[in-house]
Amino acid sequence: MLNLSYEYKLKPSKFQIEQIEHTLDVCRSIWNFALLERIDWMRSRKSPVNACSIQQEYILSPETKYPNYNEQAKSLTLARKQNKKIADVNAQVEQQVLRTLERAFADREKKNLGFPRFKNLNRMRSFVFPQMLKNCIKGNQIKLPQLGWVKFRQSRPIPDGFLVKQARIVRKATGYFVILSLQSDVDIPQPIPHGHPKGLDIGFICAVVTSDNESIPRPRFLNKYLRELKRLQRMLKKKQKGSCGWKKLQKRIARLHFKTTSHRKDYHFKLSHHLVKDAGMIFVEDINFRMWQRSFLSKSSADFGFGQFIDILEWVCFRTDTYLCKVDHRYTSQGCPECGARTGKKDLKERVHQCPECGYITGRDHASALVIRNRGLDLVAVGQSVQEKASGDGRGGGEFTRLATNLRS
Repeated sequence: MLNLSYEYKLKPSKFQIEQIEHTLDVCRSIWNFALLERIDWMRSRKSPVNACSIQQEYILSPETKYPNYNEQAKSLTLARKQNKKIADVNAQVEQQVLRTLERAFADREKKNLGFPRFKNLNRMRSFVFPQMLKNCIKGNQIKLPQLGWVKFRQSRPIPDGFLVKQARIVRKATGYFVILSLQSDVDIPQPIPHGHPKGLDIGFICAVVTSDNESIPRPRFLNKYLRELKRLQRMLKKKQKGSCGWKKLQKRIARLHFKTTSHRKDYHFKLSHHLVKDAGMIFVEDINFRMWQRSFLSKSSADFGFGQFIDILEWVCFRTDTYLCKVDHRYTSQGCPECGARTGKKDLKERVHQCPECGYITGRDHASALVIRNRGLDLVAVGQSVQEKASGDGRGGGEFTRLATNLRS
């Protein structure tokens, strides 16, 4: 089963825009009410039985069940019969809001994420149609529940053999977009190790340095609009919050951020295609980029978007049949790619690698890329040996191990 996501820009009519905004407003109300219901239930249970809360809380009956998705879905069915505003919106769209809230509470416990927040008029930006008709696309139009046929900019055709399963309507700074979830009954295997290996070292001075000694400078996406952004933010500070002028400036600032995001994403795709052009295997460090956001280089890290780049690189490798593997990131800048000796910790100002054991001299980032490539080839050689031995065809893993050793040298 192969799933794809395609994004298109919608061209809705004035009536369809009103329907989209009405749906977003109802979804926001459902989210806030369901979240408040869960908070009230938890606050009513936080005090011991023999004590009272020092804060003002609702008193709920001990028999009241926890308002999970099933309980709140039943309450939503009753509310649709009593409230015409809620009944005007697709029932499945409203149920997806409750499912999202349920998933937010589950991720809070499993992934240690923050507590779900209430949403104001600007924070609820999307809703989902979980089911779509088979023939919902005709030319440059798509048929959406309750909205009817909506025009969209078909920047690329739907691939043959794929069916539209879901549609998410998203409101962005430059208009409305639809994200289609496509599904096909095909099973594509993951790429296997083959071809030329390439290690990538990611940094702040150079965005990427490859093991082939190719240095790609780090672009400054935010600098292009930074001066204009600062000017608009100074003007915004003088406006009264909620006024017409304040809202207009908010839209202008949002468009600048949208341009920066679009340029960054486009560059990531182009850079990924350039890196996999002459490579059969790509090796990168397994880094937690969220920790980079907490360092003194957080602005530079957020400007380039290292995490998004790795995600896009994985997708491009999958599309181009290029093997990608993540290796241990520890001590990649302290090891020598020639002899494997540990050279010790280097300061950030030291940009040259000079091994005291074998005398190998090269750039610091290039040496790290070579170490990453060597670690990746070691993992591939071990994995290939285990796979060949398990296949029972009488062949050992020595041939591929020798090939990996030759590539390293």
